[in-house]
Amino acid sequence: MVASYRIAVIAGDGIGREMMPEGIRVLDAAAARFGFRLQWDHKDWSCEQYAKEGQFVPADGIERLRECDAIYFGAIGYSGVPNHVPLRGLLLPLQREFDHYVHVRPVRWMPGAPSPLAKRRPDEVDLVIVRKNIDAELMATNSNTNDATRLDTDRVLRYAFELAQVRRSHVTAVTNANGLTPTLPQWDERFAAMAAQYTSVRTAKHHAHTLATQFVRNPHWFDVVVTADRYGHFISDLAPACAGLVTLAPSAHLNPEHRYPSLFESGQGPTADIAGKGIANPISHIWAGAMMLEHIGETDAADAVLQAIKNTLRKGPRPYEFGGTATTEDIGRAVEGAMQQMTSAAMSRLHDEPLNGAITM
Repeated sequence: MVASYRIAVIAGDGIGREMMPEGIRVLDAAAARFGFRLQWDHKDWSCEQYAKEGQFVPADGIERLRECDAIYFGAIGYSGVPNHVPLRGLLLPLQREFDHYVHVRPVRWMPGAPSPLAKRRPDEVDLVIVRKNIDAELMATNSNTNDATRLDTDRVLRYAFELAQVRRSHVTAVTNANGLTPTLPQWDERFAAMAAQYTSVRTAKHHAHTLATQFVRNPHWFDVVVTADRYGHFISDLAPACAGLVTLAPSAHLNPEHRYPSLFESGQGPTADIAGKGIANPISHIWAGAMMLEHIGETDAADAVLQAIKNTLRKGPRPYEFGGTATTEDIGRAVEGAMQQMTSAAMSRLHDEPLNGAITM
């Protein structure tokens, strides 16, 4: 019996609408090659719709997403709609309703990417940012809230340590225990307690500001980096910049236990300056799709998509921010073709070099 997965599609605004067809193109090709089916459930939820109708989501919209296996998200933002409106009206409700307690961003220096780091090799930039997705620390004003925060912190830390065990067995915690909020020292205490349970995993701690320096100077130090939400925002953008460009950065908002659909998206925003020109690089969105395949259990297909991305970046066509002239569709079709052309021998070697390692535990 052919496995079938229902995927909610929220293309959003701007380049989100341009990249989404290319992600679907590549994932459909992967499904055909590996013998499963993806059923796309398109939702026209966007800032543009909000500007016209005054709402993002129908009354029962989020409830209906419970029936889906995952959410494939584009980019959201529209002229005249303040940034906090889609955050509070769509993204945060999704995160809270579906308990997306961990945000994961893999960072890898891909072939051909113009990294700004001097005297570094591509194999020295390969890490994963694990971020506490909703920062309950800001609301910690009593013992009950502190207890809830401790439990929430523990499950994010546990995810990071479990992930490190299938990567290179090293976890770095981002700390700032001399900060003002009362639970920052608790973060360090819980990290130490979790490390005691995973004695095979090496650990390190860096203050947020020194971590930013070491990402640039010594990126090879890092494997899994776990952080509270307050630091995660800038860390999650800085690390991909060290690997080349944010246009190569996917991300996932996960409910690791699969109780609810997780959300997968590009690290790019709607990027108004290039929207409508057909030149947005869809690689990060396609990579996010590979993360989605891995999360729903189609790991062979996920690995094949990542290998196809690498082959495309190595051989061309070249995206515009790499100095090339390829359109969004050119790159999507190239990744699709690279995967379809992969030989059986190449497919059998995929597991020799795990290409994602971002969410599997």
